[in-house]
Amino acid sequence: MDVTQNECFIELSGFDDLARYACALREFPQRVYSQEFNNDRIISSSLTLANTLLIFYVKMPKFGRYVSYQVNAGKEKCDIVESTKNISHYAPIIHMESKISSLTEKSTEIGDQFHPIQVKDLGSLARLTYDPEFPDEQNRTLYAIPTKKSWVLGYVTSLEMDEVYYNFNYVNLDSEPDKHFVKYQGNYGKDPEFSDSFDHGFSYLPIIKIKNEHSVFGFID
Repeated sequence: MDVTQNECFIELSGFDDLARYACALREFPQRVYSQEFNNDRIISSSLTLANTLLIFYVKMPKFGRYVSYQVNAGKEKCDIVESTKNISHYAPIIHMESKISSLTEKSTEIGDQFHPIQVKDLGSLARLTYDPEFPDEQNRTLYAIPTKKSWVLGYVTSLEMDEVYYNFNYVNLDSEPDKHFVKYQGNYGKDPEFSDSFDHGFSYLPIIKIKNEHSVFGFID
C-alpha cells in the first residue's frame, strides 16, 4: 500500500503559541527553524508522524538566535533573543536557506489523517495525557482549533498496529480559549480550569492555538 509522505504546514495563532509549543514544560526545548515560505520568513517547530511532518509556524517577528521562554511571577514571557545570558528556556533557531526537509510540500492527500473522538469532559481529556508506558516522557500539549460551530480542544494519541493510526481526542468549547494552560486539580478533587499563571502543587497542560481549521484534524470533509 502506497502512503503519501509529505510536509503539512499549520499556522498558529501567534508567536507565543510557537514559543509555548517549543519550550513550555519541556525539559529540553525543541529546535526551531526559520525559512522562506509563501514569500514570508517564518519560524517553525515540527511534530513527526508516521508519514507526515507537521510544521507549526508563524511569521517571524524579528531576527535572532534563540526563542526565549520565561515564567516570571507565574506569568510567561516569550521573545526572540541573541544570547542565553538570562535564566530562561531557550530553543535554538536554525536559519535555513533551503527547505527543512525533502518531503513534498503540498499534496491533496495527507498521509496521517487524525480521527476525531469526542471525550466527555475536560477532566477526562486532561487525564488522557498520562501515558503509563512512558511516565517520564509525557507530552501534554493540547491543541485549540476553530471549527464551523465554535472551538474544540484536543489531544493527539496514536495506535500502532500494522500501521500507525492517530486519534484527535477532543472536547467542545463554548468560545475561543483566552488562557494558555489547563490547570489540573485532580489531587484536590476539583475539575480542571483554564489558567494564565502557575501555582505550586498543580499540573499544567499547555494550549497551542491553531489559527485556522485544518483538514488534518479530521473536522473538514
